[in-house]
Amino acid sequence: MIGRNEIKEVLNGYELGKVIIGVLGSHSALDICRGAKDMGFRTLVVCQKGREKTYDYYYRTENSCGIVDQTIVLDKFSDITEESVLRQMRENNVIFIPHRSFEVYVGFDSIENDFLLPLFGSRSMLRAEERDAERNQYYLMEKGGIPYPRIYKSPEEIDRLVLVKAPEAQRKYERAFFFASSPADFYKNSEQMLRDGKITEEGLKKAVIEEFVMGAQSNFNYFYSLLDERLELLGIDTRRQTNLDGILRLPASQQLEALKYIDVKAIEAGHIACTVKESLLEQIFELGEKFVNVAKEEYPPGIIGPFALQSTFIPGPPEEKAVVFDISMRVQGSPGTRFTPYSGYRYEESLSVGKRVAMELRKGIQLNRLEETVT
Repeated sequence: MIGRNEIKEVLNGYELGKVIIGVLGSHSALDICRGAKDMGFRTLVVCQKGREKTYDYYYRTENSCGIVDQTIVLDKFSDITEESVLRQMRENNVIFIPHRSFEVYVGFDSIENDFLLPLFGSRSMLRAEERDAERNQYYLMEKGGIPYPRIYKSPEEIDRLVLVKAPEAQRKYERAFFFASSPADFYKNSEQMLRDGKITEEGLKKAVIEEFVMGAQSNFNYFYSLLDERLELLGIDTRRQTNLDGILRLPASQQLEALKYIDVKAIEAGHIACTVKESLLEQIFELGEKFVNVAKEEYPPGIIGPFALQSTFIPGPPEEKAVVFDISMRVQGSPGTRFTPYSGYRYEESLSVGKRVAMELRKGIQLNRLEETVT
């Protein structure tokens, strides 16, 4: 694992007045770049051939327009760990912002051991998102007292409706889902998924069997400022998923008919900014504080910057209760965050995740505490 002393040594060679914010060209890169430009930083996006036009053409800086100042175009994203690429970024004083695509295309081993560049956030915590990691998100939720769905150790334990999450056969970074309400259901549906080539035997062995909690889904997008030792709620969103969204818009009889011909998929296609009633905010902040505290204990110095708790509100009494089914330990990926009012209640404007990240980096530079915000 690349240590903080190694990152400190890299930072010692930086011209802090010329820091550039870098990001992989996917997921939330534009949100990060817009926020960086708002705070006076130059930006660099690392692209993959065939997927670079968004950043290298449509949003490239030109005549005071655009938000991407520089691009590095690689044959494939994973080439970002080549020493020549890292050297080029270090020579440009780049602070890199991790997001989900960065994790997927570069890989946790390479991020932890080869990516010798300052990362804004918690390098050691990124892997904890994966459900097969040793001290994963379930471990953190259990230890931190964060409510989450019941996890079944084997199909024989199934006694209610469950959602089974297994790596897809083709895209192992995406999960294939199927429902079951009994052990017989599990084996019948998993065998069908195997026959259809949607999952593998190896993937099924890694599957998580999770109680299906029905309620109103909301993602709580937070920011923890290590410099101010303060938790902030930046915004709330929910997901649009293909082809699930289309199926849910059909009347029940048509849903049953459609399901004869198509398979339900829950692949993220976008986000919808949303709000919750104000009486639930204290509960949301409490969940965030619990995660911040357990992260400090298990992965010191803990979470740095953005993270999200993906949750479902279930009915009371006495009031609705949030149950957390997933945690993002980096930039969450919803540009709509800035269109909710929560950060605006603290600041003069509602902030994007990208701008809040850039604000923290700017403050770290001004206070000569930048090294505390990167790993």
